[in-house]
Amino acid sequence: MRWKGRRQSSNIEDRRGMGGGGLGGMGGGMRFPGGLGGGMGGGGMRRGGGIGIFGILILLGIAWLLGINPLSLLSGDLGGGGGGGYVEQQQAAGGGALSSPQEEEMKEFVAVVLAETEDTWNRLLPQAGADYREPRLVLFSGGAQSGCGFAQSAVGPFYCPADEKVYIDLSFFDELGRRFGAPGDFAQAYVIAHEVGHHIQTVLGIEEQVRKARGGMSETDGNALSVRVELQADCFAGVWAHDAHQQSGLLEPGDIEEALGAASAVGDDTLQKQAGGRVVPDSFTHGSSAQRTRWFETGYRSGNIEDCDTFSASSL
Repeated sequence: MRWKGRRQSSNIEDRRGMGGGGLGGMGGGMRFPGGLGGGMGGGGMRRGGGIGIFGILILLGIAWLLGINPLSLLSGDLGGGGGGGYVEQQQAAGGGALSSPQEEEMKEFVAVVLAETEDTWNRLLPQAGADYREPRLVLFSGGAQSGCGFAQSAVGPFYCPADEKVYIDLSFFDELGRRFGAPGDFAQAYVIAHEVGHHIQTVLGIEEQVRKARGGMSETDGNALSVRVELQADCFAGVWAHDAHQQSGLLEPGDIEEALGAASAVGDDTLQKQAGGRVVPDSFTHGSSAQRTRWFETGYRSGNIEDCDTFSASSL
């Protein structure tokens, strides 16, 4: 993937080093055995609740020590899932969490991929009658508070429609290659593009429609609807890959194979087999490996948003 030297998105929040404890459910991300995040829209997460008076006093003390505006700390934390302002201020003051050269390169890579998705969707969405709202991407370690609630790294990357942000722990990419046999920079780019695909669903109003429809469904029917949501996000990732290569020559030989390998690695049937259990199609929430690769390829081959209508498809 020809990513070095390209524009980096400014829509990055670096919360690495903040840590995080507590418990919380998680919805809307790449799903893995042992830490299964599932479903679209973050419905299983509890809402964050802000901080109390002692937390405010601590923040004011930190602001005084660092010589920064205390209002910037308060505005970044009182929302219970907003933007990581404290860590960004620490880094600006030279006191941020230590990061290895490899991690910093990965941060640059993520920022480039996000910028490429911005270019694509700012170009394509107006053709579909919608203005693109660029999402922010949050880098975290261990756990993160989002507009959908608290989530730990084990759930994998996820998108929260409540705050329109993508959340990624960079250690996930090592896990993707080492544990799930899907290495390569474009495999990692596919993951980011898939989560941005969920944001496209929010911008187009699809996420809201799905959330309302799921309310009166049985678990089996709800799972089937979730599969269509996830496969559409895979298709949108393929549309992005098509457009990015056409517009800027982003892809190198072998990149699409890397993306397909990642899509296959996170198929429900593959994950259930790796977890040592039997394959139960009614429990699928993201789609089989064959379905995920098929829909990514559909988007990549056509480059058309209209071809990603998984909800009307008679066969997935």
